[in-house]
Amino acid sequence: MHLTMRTALPPASARVYESIKRGILDGTHPCGALLTEGELADATGVSRTPVREALLRLETEGLVKLYPKKGALVVPVSVEEGRELLEARAVIEDWAAYAAWPARAALADTLRGHLDDMRTARRAADIAAFTEADRHFHEAIVEAGGNAILLRTYRTLRDRQLVLMAADLRMPGSRMDASLRAHEHLLHELEAGTRTTFREASRAHLHAAGARLRGEVAR
Repeated sequence: MHLTMRTALPPASARVYESIKRGILDGTHPCGALLTEGELADATGVSRTPVREALLRLETEGLVKLYPKKGALVVPVSVEEGRELLEARAVIEDWAAYAAWPARAALADTLRGHLDDMRTARRAADIAAFTEADRHFHEAIVEAGGNAILLRTYRTLRDRQLVLMAADLRMPGSRMDASLRAHEHLLHELEAGTRTTFREASRAHLHAAGARLRGEVAR
């Protein structure tokens, strides 16, 4: 569950929020789509008030832009934002690889579970599940760094990355296999390497991931 300093949404609004956000992140609501309160209320079986509260929360997260009497626009990821996203991720993940080292024993146990989830998703060719397990793997490292503000920021960055990639959520088996090997290497360095080699492995992994993301941004 995501850490947040905002006031918790009422149950109906929270349910609508999760539904709309999931649709944005998986491409059901693509970038540039205009979502109306009425359509969302009908789709989720609630009144417009929970929808409005959910959209206000999503606007604070930068996922939609509200236009009075028109609806909510799913905010596209610009080329500039894509580049800034990569730079911000690099800063946080490099810090996390260093800061998480004292908690490496417990962290390794957590990462093994996420890696198993990635393997299961690979066998099923379930790209969405693979991507989600990948995200949890890296979030666990950032969380182990012990800075809740950076963790919240990192989760927002990953949300925007998923929006960027949602329109073309395709991943060949060879790329999934390469990603698995990279994550296995990260876990190995955490368990058997040094703080320096773990940090270097994290940098190399992010550099490779960044190159792929830059390819998405350039399209």
